[in-house]
Amino acid sequence: MPLIIPQRYKLKLLPETTEMAIKMLKDAFQERLAKALNLRRVTAPLFVLSGTGLNDDLNGNEQAVSFPIADMGGRRAEVVHSLAKWKRVKLGAYDIAPGFGLYTDMNAIRTHEQLDNLHSLYVDQWDWEKTITREDRNLEYLKETVRNIYRVIKECESLIYAEFPHITPTLPDEITFIHTEELLQQYPHLTPKEREAEAARRYGAIFLIGIGQQLSDGTRHDGRAPDYDDWTTPNSDGYLGLNGDIVLWNTVLETPFELSSMGIRVDKEALLRQLDICGCPERAQLNFHRALLNDELPLSIGGGIGQSRFSMFLLQKAHIGEVQASIWPEEQIAECARHNIHLL
Repeated sequence: MPLIIPQRYKLKLLPETTEMAIKMLKDAFQERLAKALNLRRVTAPLFVLSGTGLNDDLNGNEQAVSFPIADMGGRRAEVVHSLAKWKRVKLGAYDIAPGFGLYTDMNAIRTHEQLDNLHSLYVDQWDWEKTITREDRNLEYLKETVRNIYRVIKECESLIYAEFPHITPTLPDEITFIHTEELLQQYPHLTPKEREAEAARRYGAIFLIGIGQQLSDGTRHDGRAPDYDDWTTPNSDGYLGLNGDIVLWNTVLETPFELSSMGIRVDKEALLRQLDICGCPERAQLNFHRALLNDELPLSIGGGIGQSRFSMFLLQKAHIGEVQASIWPEEQIAECARHNIHLL
């Protein structure tokens, strides 16, 4: 999206105070998230071996940063896009029981991003994953997990208000669940992003279900890789999909604000079905996929929550560069500075 310069933007925290607030938020959120979802922290890799199927393919066409490993005969490694599949392997390796899981600090480089208020070359997330049972693979379990995460977000919003009373809360008490097909029926003449904006503006906080599945008009609301989230299994609402995005309404930028992508992960049947839909059945021969098809990995639910986006939203900043150190075009830095938006 093009750079957004809010009218009458006011700097609510000086850079030094912002750094303190970021630490307070991050400490508070991960502690509360771990308690709410029964998670324990683990250490995460910055890169994984290429050709294993372990890296997250995002929408399926993004190119990972890669490099040769001199001491391994030039075998290539690639910087992670996220840890969607790596976490599931760890659940199995640590033999984590159903109802419990893990989280980690994920750092990534995404060279394909268009640099603007919300998108950076540098991505930092809390990546989490939780073991579930076959009976948990349903829409109500997904919704309850989303409600638990949203409750933690609200608690942190109140924490910021208590510390900085001039940063007043903007989030509604409850998050609203809506399916991508429902959005299409409500706003058939709008683009997917326009439909998402209308819903986020109306409700303040939504969980958009069914990201990746084909809608009744033959399009998809957005892409999703075929081998982690389950977006083709029928759910109790009569639609397809056991995944989605947490999208908030950003009152500073007046735009929808995706904070988290998450979902119940594919089982064997969903994996094969989605690989076929995406035209890449050959991936079934990769290490991760073979392990899943051979019942060597647990059923799970998981997702990622943007750390910088979280801080940006709750501190009511206009640009993600106000809460993280990255690289920006010089003209963007200058334009932001002219409007009192100072990038780190």
